[in-house]
Amino acid sequence: MGIKDLPPDARPREKLLARGPQALSDVELLAILLRTGMAGKNVFQLSEELLGPDGIAGLLQASVQSLKLVKGLGPAKQAELLAVFEMARRALSQRLKEREAFHTPDAVKQYLQLQLAHKNHEVFAVLFLDNQNRMLALEELFRGTLSQTSVYPREVVLRALHHQAAAVVLSHNHPSGSVQPSRADEHLTQTLKAALALVDVRVLDHIIVGQGQALSMAEQGLM
Repeated sequence: MGIKDLPPDARPREKLLARGPQALSDVELLAILLRTGMAGKNVFQLSEELLGPDGIAGLLQASVQSLKLVKGLGPAKQAELLAVFEMARRALSQRLKEREAFHTPDAVKQYLQLQLAHKNHEVFAVLFLDNQNRMLALEELFRGTLSQTSVYPREVVLRALHHQAAAVVLSHNHPSGSVQPSRADEHLTQTLKAALALVDVRVLDHIIVGQGQALSMAEQGLM
């Protein structure tokens, strides 16, 4: 059954306008963006396929390449979805710039997931914070292969000084999917803490992100 086959008050767009977006399921919200399905697959089925097991959180981390693999999702729909994903990233970025980031630690994880989890290569990034823990900038400083990346403490210190940061949150992605920190991750964290302490910059956390999940080393007592 497609959207046009539903009673008017059950159609996602009409339902949203009458009852608000919170009344819609994830599938219905996505169906509004997609508008149509394809031959043999209505818009609700296409929405369910896109959401997959990881739901909205997983979809928000989709890349251009992964969307191109979805049969029935043409360039126009791909562009619309990617635009929505980027708006979500920017909304979280604005939120972290306007208020103390660690009043809402989950927002930091969500933001870093949106920025890094979809990448198929390892990236090391640093979230620079002011003295009220508001975000100044997020920079991807180093890239590596799927298994390792080279991180130079001197460069991290120089970027912290450039932003006049009072604190930082370290982050990197695990393209393999596992977010469990390795011995190398723990060693790198301690090395960067020592280097940044020399210029009076605190390391508040090191967050490892993967598809649909994130781990805070501070919460795990590894800082």
